[in-house]
Amino acid sequence: MTDPLTSSHEIPTPTLEARRDSWLTPRRRAALVVTLIYIFLVGVSSLETGIKILGADTQERLFSSVSNPLAGLFVGILATVLVQSSSASTSIIVGLVASGAVSLDAAVPMIMGANIGTTVTNTLVALGHVRQTGEFTRAFAAATMHDFFNLLAVAILLPVELLTGALSNAATWVSDLLVGSSGAEWESPVKALVSWPVDRLRDLGDAIGLGTTALGPLLITFGLAIILTSLTFITKNMRRLVAHRVERSLNAMLGRGGGLVAMTLGMIVTMSVQSSSITTAILVPLAASGVLSLRNAYPVTLGANVGTTITALLAALAASRPEALTIALVHTIFNATAIALIYPIRVVRELPIHAAEFLAGVAASKRTLAIGYVLGVFIVIPVVGIVLLR
Repeated sequence: MTDPLTSSHEIPTPTLEARRDSWLTPRRRAALVVTLIYIFLVGVSSLETGIKILGADTQERLFSSVSNPLAGLFVGILATVLVQSSSASTSIIVGLVASGAVSLDAAVPMIMGANIGTTVTNTLVALGHVRQTGEFTRAFAAATMHDFFNLLAVAILLPVELLTGALSNAATWVSDLLVGSSGAEWESPVKALVSWPVDRLRDLGDAIGLGTTALGPLLITFGLAIILTSLTFITKNMRRLVAHRVERSLNAMLGRGGGLVAMTLGMIVTMSVQSSSITTAILVPLAASGVLSLRNAYPVTLGANVGTTITALLAALAASRPEALTIALVHTIFNATAIALIYPIRVVRELPIHAAEFLAGVAASKRTLAIGYVLGVFIVIPVVGIVLLR
C-alpha cells in the first residue's frame, strides 16, 4: 500500500543547479562575472611573472619553434584548437609578449593562427546536425564560411605584414599614443591590483625555499589554469545573463539582412559574452533550421571576429610592457582590416560563401569528409607544419 506521506504530499527536491540559479540573481551573477574577470587578469599576470623568472635562455629554448612565421601561424591554430578558445590563446600570447618570451614580430602570425583555430568550434557545432542531410548541409556551410573568411584574411594580410609590417606598425603607433614608447614598463592602473596576489605567491615560494627552476613553472601552471578556468566560468555566466536576449535580437535583426547592423550586433554580442563561440553556437543552429540564410549569418560572424579581440585588450591591462598592448591591438586591427578589404567588394565577399556551399555539398554526400576536413585543417596540417618548420 502506498504511504500517503511519501506520495501525495511529496515535494520534488530541487536540483543543485536549480538552487544555485535561484540564488544567483542577475545582479549577483554580474558581480560574479566582474570577480572572474579580476581572477582572469591575475592569471595573465602570473603567466608573465613565471616566464620572466625562467630566464631568457629557457624562454629561447621553449619558443624557438615559433621563429618561423608559418610555424607561428600553425602554433596559433593548434593552441586555439586545443583550448577551444581564441580568447584564451590570445590572452596567453599577450602574456608571452609581455614577459619578453615572444617578440612582437613572432607573435603576429600566432595571433592570425588563433583567428583560424577558433573557427573549429563552428564546425563541431555543425557536426551535431549530421543525421539530417538538409540541416547538416546548411549548418556546415554556415560554419565553414567563417573558416574560409579567416583563411582568406590570413592569405591576404600575412604576406603584407611580412613584407611591410603594416599591421604591427599601425598597432605600435596606436599603442604609443595610448601608453608611450619609452620601452619602460607601462604602469597600468589595473596592474597593481592584479599583481598583488602574484607577488604574495612569489614571496611564499621564496619563503619555503623554492628555486627559480621550480617557482617559474609553478607560476606559469597557475596562470594557465586560472586563465582557462576563469574564461570558462565567465562564458558560462555571461551566457546565463544574456543568451535568451541575444537569440531574440539575432532573429529580429538578421531577418532584415542589414550587413553593417548585423556586423555591429555580432561584435556587441561577442564582447558581452566574452566568446565568439557563443555567437556561433546560436548562429549555426539557426542557419541549420532555415531561420537564417547563409548571407544573413555571414556579417554576424565577421562582427564576432572583432568582438572577440576585447579579451586580448583586457589581458594587456594586466601586462607591464607596452608591447603587450601592441599585440592585442594587432589582433583588433587584423580583423577590422580584413573586413574592410574583403566585405565591400561583392566578388571577394562571396568567395567564402561559395567555398562553404561547395564544401557543405560534398560533405553532405560523404559525411566522413567533414570529419577529415576538421582533423586535417585544424590538427594534422598544423602539427606537420610545426614539426617541419620549427
